[in-house]
Amino acid sequence: MTDDGFTLRVHGAVADVGRDAWEALAAPTGDPFIGYDFLDACEASGSASPDQGWAGRHLALEDDSGRILGLMPLWLKGHSSGEYVFDHAWAEAWERAGGRYYPKLLGAVPFTPVTGPRFLIHPEADAGTVRQALIQGAETLCARLDLSSIHVTFPTEVEGAEMAAAGWLPRLDLQYVFTDQGYGDFEGFLAALSSNRRKTIRRERREAQAGLDIRILTGPDLTESVWDAFFAFYLDTGSRKWGRPYLTRAFFARIGQTMADRIALVMAYRDETPIAGALNLIGRDALYGRQWGTLEDIPFLHFELCYYQAIEFALSRGLSRVEAGAQGHHKLARGYLPTPVRSAHHIPDPGFRDAIARYLDHERPAILAEIKAQTEAESPFRKT
Repeated sequence: MTDDGFTLRVHGAVADVGRDAWEALAAPTGDPFIGYDFLDACEASGSASPDQGWAGRHLALEDDSGRILGLMPLWLKGHSSGEYVFDHAWAEAWERAGGRYYPKLLGAVPFTPVTGPRFLIHPEADAGTVRQALIQGAETLCARLDLSSIHVTFPTEVEGAEMAAAGWLPRLDLQYVFTDQGYGDFEGFLAALSSNRRKTIRRERREAQAGLDIRILTGPDLTESVWDAFFAFYLDTGSRKWGRPYLTRAFFARIGQTMADRIALVMAYRDETPIAGALNLIGRDALYGRQWGTLEDIPFLHFELCYYQAIEFALSRGLSRVEAGAQGHHKLARGYLPTPVRSAHHIPDPGFRDAIARYLDHERPAILAEIKAQTEAESPFRKT
């Protein structure tokens, strides 16, 4: 595809673009998920692969010398699993009306509900021009493949605004995020809480830690035996929560080899036997909580490994926030406040688009009202 002197190429895998070319655009963002190593691990491990309903259709925008100016990770999706922005009702409505909703195009990081760049731009290129070219290129690809829609999940606020300006439908949801307000350390964070919440968190931590040795592993500590143990936790929790875990054992092996210094794996041991773990990825200014699992039902252990240890680690590393993933109203009482997250949706059919637009026009103010109500009525922090 060509557009205003640019060439747009479609690649079936990030490996087809190549690590050096991809990282020239991804590395400056500091985002661990949009980088080559994470996305390649998703694809090469068979976690996000065509036989799992994830077929790469990544857009690369090139200048006349062949230099890549922009990238847009895209997947041709045969279902809506592993996305965390729920459009199953849209699919059912469109198919009841005689349409074909799948396959669709998805701009996202597989299995990762984390806000971050969805358009990668060369540092020397004009960001607005490149994003507009990639947006138009995605729309052209959608039309050529005769697809129902394009969905970009968890983009940045700037990207969301540009897609909305291009006529895409904006959608809001909420997640719970811990933000450092100059606490210094965990005790400083506790001091900012109400007395009752402070006492509750201290009690939860004592009960969760009783009889356990909790360690944070990174870099060379992430051995294959550690990944074996964590994968067993992940399979157990994933099978109970989702019915089928998304990520393969090979995925964890690959990120352990290529991203070890960007991983903080919180592991709980009883008598040197690992019993639970929580996986975090380290970004430039944030810690991102991802998967967790346990083989023992221990009160408050989930809160300890996923939330309190994450806050301690982030504060010790000077990271400004902890993003603990999708959903989970219980995070609010642990210092994670409701925060808006975004998605954008290109619906070519005018009638279907209008129906979705009306739905979203009602949903957005409800989400904002929920964020406001929770922040005002349920915040664990002391009133100033």
